[in-house]
Amino acid sequence: MKKLFVILLLLISFGAFAQQSKPLVQFSGVIYDLDSNTVVPYVSIKEIGSETRSYTANYKGYFSFVAQEGDSIVFSSIGYKKLTLVIPLNLREHKFTAIIKIKSDNIELPTVRVFPWASTDEFKREFLTMKIADDDLEIAKKNLSKKSLAELSANLPRDGGEMSAYSFQNMHNSLSTSHMVQTNPLLNPFAWGALIKQIMDGDKRRKDQ
Repeated sequence: MKKLFVILLLLISFGAFAQQSKPLVQFSGVIYDLDSNTVVPYVSIKEIGSETRSYTANYKGYFSFVAQEGDSIVFSSIGYKKLTLVIPLNLREHKFTAIIKIKSDNIELPTVRVFPWASTDEFKREFLTMKIADDDLEIAKKNLSKKSLAELSANLPRDGGEMSAYSFQNMHNSLSTSHMVQTNPLLNPFAWGALIKQIMDGDKRRKDQ
């Protein structure tokens, strides 16, 4: 009698276990971006059922693993919203294929304004010592003053037009004076007379001193 009771108890336990266990399914698919319809690589996949397991899609967005009917599959990736998919029950075949499309998650950050002052007190000090011209006419007068124009002329490099005009002027001067005869000052009697006069005047000054 005891043996019969033990056998019945075992049969009931096996039957209950068989009813509670879910059929295994080969779950496969590819993950795409919902907006651009491009493959999303290396998406994290979590299976939530009688046991929790984690998987990862490959660089082409493809995945394939064994799950159970009725399990919840969570897809997550940085920059995308989480997507949860439930494997259907009572499948005709022990496999389930799906195309997963996840939506990008745009995060709007608050606006950041960068100031060149370290503190509010420094800004107030700089603002109070700031020199502001009266109007646009005063600014124009300062920019067109002789001092400003002289500094610009000394520091700014010449542009192409100025260099072209300068080169043309030099060529014109060289062509204009190419046929002129330049006299030697050593052959000029007036130059010799002026030199002798300067020497004599110098001798007289030294004698007077």
